[in-house]
Amino acid sequence: MTNSSANSSNVPTAPDIEVKDITVAALYHFAKIENPAEKQTPLLNLCRTEGITGTLILAEEGINGTIDGPQKGIDAVLEHLHSWPGIEGIEVKYSYSDTQNFSRMKVKVKDEIVTMGKAYIDSNDDAGTYVDPAEWNKIISRDDVLVIDTRNSFEFGVGRFKNAVDPVTQTFREFPDWADLLASGPEKPKALAMYCTGGIRCEKATVYMKDIGFDEVYHLKGGILKYLEEIPEEESLWEDECFVFDHRVSLKHGLVEGDYMLCYGCQNPISPADRESPMYEAGVSCPHCDDSLSNEDRARFRERQLQIRLSKERGESHIKDNASSRPYNKRRKKKKQA
Repeated sequence: MTNSSANSSNVPTAPDIEVKDITVAALYHFAKIENPAEKQTPLLNLCRTEGITGTLILAEEGINGTIDGPQKGIDAVLEHLHSWPGIEGIEVKYSYSDTQNFSRMKVKVKDEIVTMGKAYIDSNDDAGTYVDPAEWNKIISRDDVLVIDTRNSFEFGVGRFKNAVDPVTQTFREFPDWADLLASGPEKPKALAMYCTGGIRCEKATVYMKDIGFDEVYHLKGGILKYLEEIPEEESLWEDECFVFDHRVSLKHGLVEGDYMLCYGCQNPISPADRESPMYEAGVSCPHCDDSLSNEDRARFRERQLQIRLSKERGESHIKDNASSRPYNKRRKKKKQA
């Protein structure tokens, strides 16, 4: 186990595994960034020049995001970020894809790189104790440790660690309220083990947990992605797949693309079993939204599917051909049946 503040002086390099055409880099780093707005345009221009797509978020507390493109371009972006004071030791998780998973490149400046709504949280100050993937199983198997998934409920539904608790949140902003109840409850746990996709949400959450009175707080270094990359499936305590915010939708052990898709109707991840349901209609509905879509929406989605089919028959690409795998779209609010 290592302390969260430990930094490496070198820009991280991609692991030596089978390389496909596109490298996907999920990255974050908590560090004081002076004048993030001044860094926005030069970073965006570099990404575009190097053929990089995805989203990067800058704030005074650090940087966060996922980008993809040719390995050479990813390396150039990381070298650029590494030149900023305080960005040494940036956390990067690599995976690979046959095609790019984002339609364009965005660099945003925000108040927080992951929005908890608690401006005083400083992850550089007093975060929990990092646990390497190789030691994670031992920690979460302890009887006195409560395993907490700091992601949102739809992500938990795709996959989770054995015996993990779902705080039942729709956004990360809701997590502090759940944590406050846990801290004030009659059965306050002795120790916490927290995790998320890439490490950023659980790192910030550990600071809050310590602030409200938990002393023994751990979090998974590199998040689920690092665990799935390093831990053999036969030794794993991970169940099902890991949701990711790009067109692949989910990843399995070894960071290979998973079996989940997104429903175009509600933007929820749907499993192979969901797609066997009579409530599933490709590009239209799934068990999560079948009883709430309006007739108007159904007609519109069916027309879209028809245009996609006709485009394919003509050998053309349809501009919304991959719309059923657009995880950055907001989830559609439920409507009453018209």
